[in-house]
Amino acid sequence: MGHEETVYEALANAHEEGHWAFGTGFDDPLAGVDTTVPDGVDHADLGAYCLMLGDDALVLAQRLTQWITNAPELEEEVAFGNIALDLLGQARLLLARAGSVDVLGRSREHATASIPDEDALAYFRDPDEFRSTALVEAPNGDFGQTIVRLLVAATVRLAVLARLRGSRDPVLAAIAAKGVNELTYHRDHAARWVLRLGDGTDESHRRAQAGVDAVWPLLADVFSPTDVERRLAAAGVAVDPAEVRAEVRDVLTTVLERATLRVPEWPADAPPRGRAGQHGPELTELLGTLQGLAREHPAATW
Repeated sequence: MGHEETVYEALANAHEEGHWAFGTGFDDPLAGVDTTVPDGVDHADLGAYCLMLGDDALVLAQRLTQWITNAPELEEEVAFGNIALDLLGQARLLLARAGSVDVLGRSREHATASIPDEDALAYFRDPDEFRSTALVEAPNGDFGQTIVRLLVAATVRLAVLARLRGSRDPVLAAIAAKGVNELTYHRDHAARWVLRLGDGTDESHRRAQAGVDAVWPLLADVFSPTDVERRLAAAGVAVDPAEVRAEVRDVLTTVLERATLRVPEWPADAPPRGRAGQHGPELTELLGTLQGLAREHPAATW
């Protein structure tokens, strides 16, 4: 919320002019950052890649917020909220970067001129314009399944962002440098819970294993690169997801074995459908909740 410590300070110190009611902040998140696109890099490719990473973060954050008031422990409710806020911060920066290279398309046509680019992309794109994967889109299931999904998603994302710290795009490199610290906590927090559940009671073990079995098929397209990712990886800007497969497999196998859980057979690679805008009804339902108020009142200000 800008440079304020709390939402209340931001409201109290707001300027006279109106602000869009559904925004995540009032300052340009890329202010002071060199947003020059590296030589030889296609603007559309860079924007599409930022949408992939940003949409994954945005959608998973929305899934985690569904546990607010529903988590089994108050401490875990706070943890889910904090993890979701970290992911929203990453999403905001990545969507702002996408907006800076002009990939707004229909989202800008539906939004008012005063709405920041990152908010237009979050609130005014239709499901077929999202580039998130099934791994983050799938419904939460029970607590055990949510924790397993968080472990898997954080492990994959951490492996990617750790490599992105060396990106030729200064914005991606800066976002990755900050995100690595956050994702390390996300992964380790989820891993501790998987160990606690898997090596706990018979019931917690059963439900943790059921969560693993439900989440594992969602890995089918996670390591399948798109043409955009291949081109940008060759240009030193992006990470080919196939490069992180071995690392992710080693981490997840170690955690599951220590939790006395069975490691399912790894799914065969599938085309990256989510990256191509092909999604199931679960994303449409989730976006209805995320975007509903902003679309109902697209010009609202406070």
